[in-house]
Amino acid sequence: MSLASRSVALTGLLTATVLLAGCGQLGAADTGSGRRAVASFYPLAWVTERVAGDDWTVENLTQPGQEPHDLTLDVAQTAALEQADLVVLEEGFQPAVDETAANVDAPVLDAASVLDLLPASADEHEGETEEEHAEHEGEEEHAHGDLDPHFWLDPLMVADFADAVADELGEVDPDGAQAYADNAQELRTELEDLDRAWTDGLASCERTTTVVSHQAFGYLTRYGLEFEPIAGLSPDAEATAADLAHLQELITEDGVTTVFSERLVSPKMAETLADDLGVDTAVLDPIEGLSDDTADEDYLSLMRQNLAALQQANGCS
Repeated sequence: MSLASRSVALTGLLTATVLLAGCGQLGAADTGSGRRAVASFYPLAWVTERVAGDDWTVENLTQPGQEPHDLTLDVAQTAALEQADLVVLEEGFQPAVDETAANVDAPVLDAASVLDLLPASADEHEGETEEEHAEHEGEEEHAHGDLDPHFWLDPLMVADFADAVADELGEVDPDGAQAYADNAQELRTELEDLDRAWTDGLASCERTTTVVSHQAFGYLTRYGLEFEPIAGLSPDAEATAADLAHLQELITEDGVTTVFSERLVSPKMAETLADDLGVDTAVLDPIEGLSDDTADEDYLSLMRQNLAALQQANGCS
């Protein structure tokens, strides 16, 4: 082989390696069936992997430690979408994924179309000026529209989504439909156990007011909690003077002991607010993705950590 031929071959090999390495984290190698699902961020990937079982490779487009809202697709990720047997996303959550997925041949399962999402909170900026309200409204409509996308913080909605994943996988692979349904049922049992733990664990608390970095926790209100966000649905939204004044008054009046930050976004706002009032800070994870600190965790363990943090902060017994 000539030197030029070897150079071409080596270039091709390196390109193929980069494409494979750039694909998701949950399954790095082809499985026996060769079927591949691509999910846009962690909760969707976790559910899909649990339901699909060992016969599928499930790839997560969002890298560990990356804020999923900020995702842009590189060549390898675009190729993964184009070559997938199933694409799993939530429309409106990651516009770059929506745009590319609209042009793929594979079936696309959109969580927003199979679940009844909650409306975005209408009163999270009560008391702000018209100009501040318009600014927040524009930020949040750009990010998510009129619905709250964070359904995965409700374990029972995750179970419903798992059923939808099983149905879609069964359409792609009818021979495996019963196995997918069984996997979804097994996952539902675990999620119902988690739901009971939350219900029982928050049944008796000294306070229910909970101050968080951004309005990602609306689906937890059914456990009796009231969330007060520093910012709105978009995690990079800026808090206004009216937001901060309202929260300072609320923390003092309700005896709030803790301001919660998150792992994938800067804790600066939460820490500043807590320091000003002499209260604690802690992490409440919206579980939009894993990080270096949570690489060995999964959705179930992170939800239990969140429960423990809320119990401590709100004086639950």
